[in-house]
Amino acid sequence: MPRVPARELVVLGTASQVPTRTRNHTGHLLRWDGAGLLLDPGEGTQRQLTLAGVPASAVSAIAITHAHGDHTLGLPGVLQRMALDGVRGPVPLVFPEAATGAVAHLLGAAAHAAELVEPHPVTGDGPVLALAGAVLEAAALDHRVPAVGYRLVEPDGRRMLPGALAARGIAGPDVGRLQREGSLPTADGGVRLEEVSAPRPGQRFAFVMDTRVCDGAARLAEGADLLVCEATFSSADADLAQSYAHLTARQAGEIAAAAGARRLVLAHFSGRYPDAEVLGAEAREVHGDVVVAEDLLRVPVPARRVVP
Repeated sequence: MPRVPARELVVLGTASQVPTRTRNHTGHLLRWDGAGLLLDPGEGTQRQLTLAGVPASAVSAIAITHAHGDHTLGLPGVLQRMALDGVRGPVPLVFPEAATGAVAHLLGAAAHAAELVEPHPVTGDGPVLALAGAVLEAAALDHRVPAVGYRLVEPDGRRMLPGALAARGIAGPDVGRLQREGSLPTADGGVRLEEVSAPRPGQRFAFVMDTRVCDGAARLAEGADLLVCEATFSSADADLAQSYAHLTARQAGEIAAAAGARRLVLAHFSGRYPDAEVLGAEAREVHGDVVVAEDLLRVPVPARRVVP
């Protein structure tokens, strides 16, 4: 069987308020080193997971950006499926504190499966959860109801240089000891970690859904290796985007470009655009690496930046 990338985005749905014949309500699963972060499970997400070949047991945590139904109504079904498949909690559920009432209703609909959940209401910008060696952070967005976006941040580290290790006679368990302690005694006086390794930048994933252009979106996107951003409208409908507190595709591209995001995935499309490539063309005018999401598409996180 083909190897599953350790870090990839599985697109479960790309519609905005109304699903279409080809687009399910919004939903995304980030696979990250064996963990699975389910983001905004809209209606039908349980079925989309099945179509994508992703078991419910792959979901390690769930994050909701705001209380609108097209981003949340799939939650009870997903939880019931997880319980049916024998998943044992706690499964962290992250959501804006202002959405607590709506989340309580959704968990009520999930019945006994709600027992899987460990609520993590977001009360302000900053870290909210540790996941797979990384930290999930939140920042407020500008939508018609209280909303937040998320990013997963891996700490910076160092990569070992085999040639340098061999030259200093370091091998086996001593490599791990050097990584943990930062230095190692040797016959010639010792070696420091910096002498046999190079900087390894941590990777970042960002998720910006329903919002106008705002500081929170820019902070989340900063330095992202993979940025998922809503692109509900085209620039021709910029007035609608502003009225309904959404982004145009060009605005999504501008956010990504200004933030230095490496790869931009556009999603959350209005049904007025049967062919979302028109939105992709707008974003590509200002950003060089743009993916127009389709339901069930898999998008790998770009390979880690290498620092000389």
